[in-house]
Amino acid sequence: MDIDLQLEAQNLLGRYVQAIDDNRIEAWPEFFTESGRYLITTADNVERGLPIGLMYATSRAMLRDRVKALREANVYEAQRYRHMLGPPLVEADGSGGFSAQTNFMVARIMHSGETLLFATGRYQDRIVIDSGEARFAEKIVILDSRQIDTLLAIPL
Repeated sequence: MDIDLQLEAQNLLGRYVQAIDDNRIEAWPEFFTESGRYLITTADNVERGLPIGLMYATSRAMLRDRVKALREANVYEAQRYRHMLGPPLVEADGSGGFSAQTNFMVARIMHSGETLLFATGRYQDRIVIDSGEARFAEKIVILDSRQIDTLLAIPL
């Protein structure tokens, strides 16, 4: 295990979920490269080889558009997330980047104070050093359940 890669992955993932959990989603696109890919899918779709996603973006610009829509256009009940992450399993890929697989649980806290387990799954990430900083070249969020709450508005 390369401890430096492990620490890079843990730091990137920690800052990523903290930005989402603190409702600083304007910072969310900056965790990706300019051509970074973001996909939320289900384990069932992955097992079947289906490319269908619940949320999909192929660039930082698309992620910024998503944030703008969340802030200005979408109507959804006030809520926030709290992520719990397992340790990432990190592997160098030989091309200067590395992959990380990280289990997660997300609690959703509604405006009323009701808290429930919202999502479980794993992140499959491809991480590169971009302008001296670790960023996601690809983040695939694989949800354990096929049943997805229709309130999936905020990125996971």
